[in-house]
Parts: sequence; C-alpha cells; structure tokens
Amino acid sequence: MHAPTEQASAWVRRWAPLIRHGEVLDLACGGGRHARLLAALGHTVIALDRDAGALARIEAGEHGDDIITVEYDLEAPGAAWPFAPHSLAGIVVTNYLYRPLLPSLCASLAPDGILIYETFARGNEVFGKPSNPDFLLMPSELMGLAGRAGLRVLGFEDGVVQNPKPARVQRVCAAGPAFDLGTAKLDL
Repeated sequence: MHAPTEQASAWVRRWAPLIRHGEVLDLACGGGRHARLLAALGHTVIALDRDAGALARIEAGEHGDDIITVEYDLEAPGAAWPFAPHSLAGIVVTNYLYRPLLPSLCASLAPDGILIYETFARGNEVFGKPSNPDFLLMPSELMGLAGRAGLRVLGFEDGVVQNPKPARVQRVCAAGPAFDLGTAKLDL
C-alpha cells in the first residue's frame, strides 16, 4: 500500500502526459499516488484495489471527487477481469505483479492507449522484499509482454534504483498500435 503523501513515480510522471483523454486505470492503486496525478492531468481515473481503507483515503483526499474507486480482489478465486477489451485510454501499474492478469490487462488497452508499468525484478531479493520469484519480473519480461500484446515500446528500463528506496525494477511504457507519437507533447 502506498502512503497518501507519497509522490508519484518519476517513471509514471514522465510518461503520463502521453495518455489521451478517456478512462485510465490505476491498478492496485494503494494510497492513490498515481490516481491523483492522473486526475490532476484531467483524466477520468478508475482506482482499483482490494484494500477498502486505502480506497476510502483516496476518496477523502485531493482529487477524490475525480477518481472512481473500485474495491475488487483480482486474485480471488473466480475473479474475472472487469474491463472490456479496448476500453481504457491508459493503464498504470506500479509495485504489483500477478501474471495471470497480464493478457487481459493488455487487451483492455485502447488501440491508441498507453501502458505504464513499473515493478520489481529478479535481483531485488538482495534489497529485501519482495524476494519471492513469483513477484519479481524475469529479465525483459515487460518487453515480451508488450510484444505479445502488439504494443510498441516507447521506453524500457531494467536496473537498480535508489529512490524511493534501493530496489531492482523493470519499467516499460508501451503504446497501442494506433498511437501517433508524432502528435505527442512530451519532453523525453
């Protein structure tokens, strides 16, 4: 869970301006640091998490009126992916990995949508938790995910970061096949 005062990830802040207007999902949103950023950028944000307390703090905080909170445990037995194919302008996922969701998650991205994903990778066990390989990305796993989904990789990193704490992470920003980078306003 993310603390409500925690700043949005630099990776998410860098790529979020590429997301076109429409519904944007902050998956496993925790305290809502990315949901608030996305709402401030003018998006309709769906903040999904299984933690009712975290969702209540989002509703009570800054931009809470602009964020639709959804309490849902995607890992519960029989849980179905709740979003239609090609329905989301953007999807943001940080510090969360549940591999069975990945194909459905990518299928929900609009043809001109943006996926921003950042989570822990193999090698993080030397820094602490998570250390279970089930929750750590394999080398270039996010690149493979984007390729299998027919997405175009705009940015990828795999390495050690120092902030907010030392960790090994993998990050990708990928666009749907209809995304026109030529019209994007972004300082890369």
